[in-house]
Amino acid sequence: MSTTRDVTAVPPGSPPGGPPSAADPDLARHLTCLGDDALVLAQRLCQWITRAPTIDEDLALSNIALDLIGHARTLLSRAGRLDGTGRSEDDLAYTRSEREFTNTLLTELPNGDFAVTVARQLAYTHYAVLHYQTLAHSADPELAAFGVRAAKEVAFHRLHADRWTVTLGRGTPESTRRMQRALERVWPYTGELFEEDDVARRLAASGTVPSPAALHDTWLARVTEVVTEAGLAVPAPTWSATGGRSGLHTEEFGPLIAELQSVRRQFPGGTW
Repeated sequence: MSTTRDVTAVPPGSPPGGPPSAADPDLARHLTCLGDDALVLAQRLCQWITRAPTIDEDLALSNIALDLIGHARTLLSRAGRLDGTGRSEDDLAYTRSEREFTNTLLTELPNGDFAVTVARQLAYTHYAVLHYQTLAHSADPELAAFGVRAAKEVAFHRLHADRWTVTLGRGTPESTRRMQRALERVWPYTGELFEEDDVARRLAASGTVPSPAALHDTWLARVTEVVTEAGLAVPAPTWSATGGRSGLHTEEFGPLIAELQSVRRQFPGGTW
């Protein structure tokens, strides 16, 4: 998953991915979940390259995806050091099966039309900003430093999603219809962002990571403000999708991961 930006500072003589860390299975799992969210959403956004509505949007979505890949590298690299396996971020990205990915179903939803992508970005970015802003106060210094940087980057992604939500909502009758339909398509998948299991509760109690459930009310208030400004209605879904954190994914996920891993699987061990 190499990119052109330096996302981690590695002391001289340290192994790839940073200095060794004491094993912490709980934190490793949590960081893998966050890293998978960023990686999978980045892969979806990359599918817009050469297909976005305008050249500006082609560049904007590409840059958002690049930021997310940077987040995934940092998170998965740390997860590999904490889970006791010593796997690199590339190992975690390219050698796991689809059932081993723990991203939320929201991040793997097909792009649909541009309005669906905007709605998905609206939901994810407001959650991610809140999560990373809270992570910036983590008792873990490395995570706190990452939270500060990631929150600033995702704030720009959030602004992009907010502006497009309002633009489409207050545009033509057709764009309004599509944006409302997109919100209704995406909203049943938002609840999984705030689910907690025993691992999340233990980490939150220790002050290492934020409680996802505690972020929900603020998230809802902020996205409601944007949706209302756009002249649209916040959906009230009668069902909620779940299972991604446990490795249960949508039928569209397999082809997405196959595309992501295709070069690595075709040329195992290859270097460039």
